[in-house]
Amino acid sequence: VGLAMVGEAKNLPTYPGPNKMRDCYCTVNLDQEEVFRTKIVEKSLCPFYGEDFYCEIPRSFRHLSFYIFDRDVFRRDSIIGKVAILKEDLQKYHNRDTWFQLQHVDADSEVQGKVHLEMRLSEVITDTGVICHKLATRVLECQGLPIVNGQCDPYATVTLAGPYRSEVKKTKVKKKTNNPQFDEVFYFERRRKGLFFSLSFCLLLCYRVDLWNASNLKFGDEFLGELRLPLKFLRQSSCYEAWYFLQPRVNGNKTLKPDDLGSLRLNVVYTEDHVFLPEHYNPLRDLLLKSADVEPVSASTAHTLGEVCREKQEAAIPLVRLFLHYGKIVPFISAIANAEIKRTQDPNTIFRGNSLTSKCIDETMKLAGKHYLQVTLKPIIDEICQLHKPCEIDPVKLKDAENLENNRENLRQYVDRIFTVITKSGVRCPTVMCDIFFSLRESAAIRFQDDPDVRYTAVSSFIFLRFFAPAILSPNLFHLTPHHPDPQTSRTLTLISKTIQTLGSLSKSKSASFKESYMATFYDYFNEQKYADAVKNFLDLISSSGRRDHKIIEQPILLKEGFMIKRAQGRKKFGMKNFKKRWFRLSNHEFTYQKSKGDHPLCSIPIENILAVEKLEEESFKMKNMFQVIQPERVLYIQANNCVEARDWIDILTKVSQCNKKRLTVYHPSAYLNGHWLCCKSIADNAPGCTPCTGGLPANIQLDIDGDRETERIYSLFNLYMTKLEKMQEACGSKSVYDGPEQEEYSTFVIDDPQETYKTLKQIITNVKTLEQEHAQYKRDKFNKTKYGSQEHPIGDKSFQSYIRQQSEISAHSI
Repeated sequence: VGLAMVGEAKNLPTYPGPNKMRDCYCTVNLDQEEVFRTKIVEKSLCPFYGEDFYCEIPRSFRHLSFYIFDRDVFRRDSIIGKVAILKEDLQKYHNRDTWFQLQHVDADSEVQGKVHLEMRLSEVITDTGVICHKLATRVLECQGLPIVNGQCDPYATVTLAGPYRSEVKKTKVKKKTNNPQFDEVFYFERRRKGLFFSLSFCLLLCYRVDLWNASNLKFGDEFLGELRLPLKFLRQSSCYEAWYFLQPRVNGNKTLKPDDLGSLRLNVVYTEDHVFLPEHYNPLRDLLLKSADVEPVSASTAHTLGEVCREKQEAAIPLVRLFLHYGKIVPFISAIANAEIKRTQDPNTIFRGNSLTSKCIDETMKLAGKHYLQVTLKPIIDEICQLHKPCEIDPVKLKDAENLENNRENLRQYVDRIFTVITKSGVRCPTVMCDIFFSLRESAAIRFQDDPDVRYTAVSSFIFLRFFAPAILSPNLFHLTPHHPDPQTSRTLTLISKTIQTLGSLSKSKSASFKESYMATFYDYFNEQKYADAVKNFLDLISSSGRRDHKIIEQPILLKEGFMIKRAQGRKKFGMKNFKKRWFRLSNHEFTYQKSKGDHPLCSIPIENILAVEKLEEESFKMKNMFQVIQPERVLYIQANNCVEARDWIDILTKVSQCNKKRLTVYHPSAYLNGHWLCCKSIADNAPGCTPCTGGLPANIQLDIDGDRETERIYSLFNLYMTKLEKMQEACGSKSVYDGPEQEEYSTFVIDDPQETYKTLKQIITNVKTLEQEHAQYKRDKFNKTKYGSQEHPIGDKSFQSYIRQQSEISAHSI
């Protein structure tokens, strides 16, 4: 899992013109493949982006790279510089802001990919008695070569370089592929009477393979990467075969100063978990899922995780996903919320801290309420972003051409409309959220019986203060907009969010809630009883006992949309089966595409007609990131923009069609072309598939959760904080033995029942250590099976060499 927060750039080089400013954006790349692009920040040499990008990484990669581009309206956008972080170095910068110097981008900085070679050095005696040393080299294939200006027509040159002369051979050019299959053999012969290769002379010979992109441009062919090997590693008459990572040229451009290009602030979070079979997690998972039934709940396994983690959010994310997956989120949150309410003395401070309860409810609302937000807020948020109406009401910040009264009226209309759509959306609130709100309301009312408003404030502190208000303030973080809004729109949303938050809080002194006098004046518009009544009616509806609305799922919900490239389906008998860019939309009812966003659909596929969604092998059309939507009569072939988008589309399409009764069990991984299926060579276009369909996802539109993976994440956290677990054990022992004042080092833990908590801790530690042994065994087995120079671990990967040394030391130590 990767999360990249692109903060800002500073001190970019000036534009060579009178303006000197630049219009810049930043891209996030897996190696060279772009997977995310920020908005364009205009006329700035210190652009602030403030954008987060989260994704499941669907393939292996070597570098996580960030490129800063300067937009050019008339020509191709130019690259100012880049930051490239090795995958193995990501942990060095984990979850902390770091400034990186931008590096120059040239052919050597963009080298990527690997080459597969086979070599044999042999000695033969010719008919004339001359000793001939022959080097046979076979260039088999390359993978993952860089794409230059949108194309890759690679060829390889093979050079045997000596101190006096060099001999060069060249492969054929392979068109339109960055995974060329060469399979060409070249021979190099050196002759001399007597002994030709002395040992010292052999050490001077160097074998080099260069990869080039054949270009029609006057500047010549572009360099893609090279490999240099001294011949001393070859033994006489032995065959040597291996994969190698391509490297930059030895004499690449080293004279440029990177600090001339400016710097980029990033915050990168990267986690990688090795997930075992379900039976390995059963003991720890059972402990976690019983948490709601443990008395007191502070002695439960899930609550203990929240106690030992440095940040409550760390614990909340996997816990919520795990409990949602197994349908136990409501009893768990009810238990920890009830315990927190009992510890709260003042009803005005209920759920105001960043407790485990608050973080778990936040995460539940973010997961379960995603589509609820889309339906409720997205239309009006889009309108605000597009119209750019002036809404500034601070007289100090008012622009010369703006009118304060007009701005107030614009803002009032926006607040009124958003307030109305929120308070009328109660019937669409997801059932799991309503069940949690009902539990909060009941617990608060029982605890604070003298406060008639606490049943409202317990719920409003979440639905308004931690759900709707943050979504309005930062719509990009809740997937309501693709990017962080521009400064003017962001200011408008801030003012709206403040007002909605105050309206929803039901505080008795509304004007006093604002520090700014202009906000207090503006709030007078809404100081009417009808607004308080609307809030209470809304809160009553979403926290009612036994509320169920099974028809809500029947409403069309937009799940995903965006441009992709599709191949014509052959619906017309004589139509051309070409590729065209189309705007795709997926709802829980249908999958459609049209020419552009907002146009009438050209094709609509009902969800019940989707029989399978699978990847399509690249060889079918020589195109990457393709997948197929299989229907009863035809197949729709689609190319996504990158590997992350392809994975997302496949997952959501599979998920939404999971309950279809006629789903296929087998499919064709390649296309039907030239009268036959490329995969199995069957000539019948309706021939049954030749490959089993991949495992389906849970039939739940809102959630895609792997219970084993979440348990593995929780194990990793327990393992990381093992010292704290042991310290908590000591605290339990101390509390059981001594009745005196609590020791300061133990005061951070919530321990209501020392004996029950100690029992839980002992079980946690036992299960964590068992899983730790499984991981250690897995690493040993992996090390023993690993072959350096294989396709998975090519020669030239410094990080892998470090891994080999590390595992060798561990193995030696264990022996």
